[in-house]
Amino acid sequence: MINKLHELNKQKKPLSVIVYDQLYKLIMEGIFPPDSQLPTEPELAKKLGVSRMTLRHALALLKEDGLVKNIQGKGNFITKFHQNESMDGLEKLGNPLYKCYTGNIDDIELIFRIDLSTDYAIQVLNREMTAVVALERWYKSNDKIVAFAFTMMPIEAVSQLNLDLQNEKEVLDMLEEKVYELANSSTIEIKRSNSVNTPSLKYQLSYGEECDLILESVYISDKYPVVYNKYYIPIQFSQIRIKTSK
Repeated sequence: MINKLHELNKQKKPLSVIVYDQLYKLIMEGIFPPDSQLPTEPELAKKLGVSRMTLRHALALLKEDGLVKNIQGKGNFITKFHQNESMDGLEKLGNPLYKCYTGNIDDIELIFRIDLSTDYAIQVLNREMTAVVALERWYKSNDKIVAFAFTMMPIEAVSQLNLDLQNEKEVLDMLEEKVYELANSSTIEIKRSNSVNTPSLKYQLSYGEECDLILESVYISDKYPVVYNKYYIPIQFSQIRIKTSK
């Protein structure tokens, strides 16, 4: 492998790109399968016959392409994202969390409360209302909190959606899937957040606080959104895709 790398380097391609190509091939061939951990950086650099700095540049490219993720204190892991090239991007109506989160989610905890309307709620929901339903969704993997969503819904939308707020499964089904089936459009804004807005302060994200933040307004009518969502996804598990075409 070392001789092959040095031979290829005579083509004047940057060595980090050559290392990237080699690792890409190994990933695609299943030598490093999804969810597997890469060797430590010193071990991998030695195997490839390159410096750790060169290897880090190659790994940075793989991370940008969503093929490798770094879990602090554990190391570099192969993601499952490269297997999902046909998946829809954010341009298609649907729950954005599942389009951007590259890890596994095996449970969702829901809590909600009913608040008096505030200026902020009126602004993001674009309507006057008597009260607002505030809902928090904590996404879990192996009992760890790995993503978070905060939703605001006008109290009038409860009857509009025929929701029983005491039926947790029904509410989750609506927020996770059915509202997107009923909707005709949504608007999305993407930001980076260093602090997670968790009003109840019940949990903290297990993977630090730096997240991609997806702000989403979901419309059934054209007048105002039926729900306003804020999705927080830790950056090491976030891969944002938007497909474009003529």
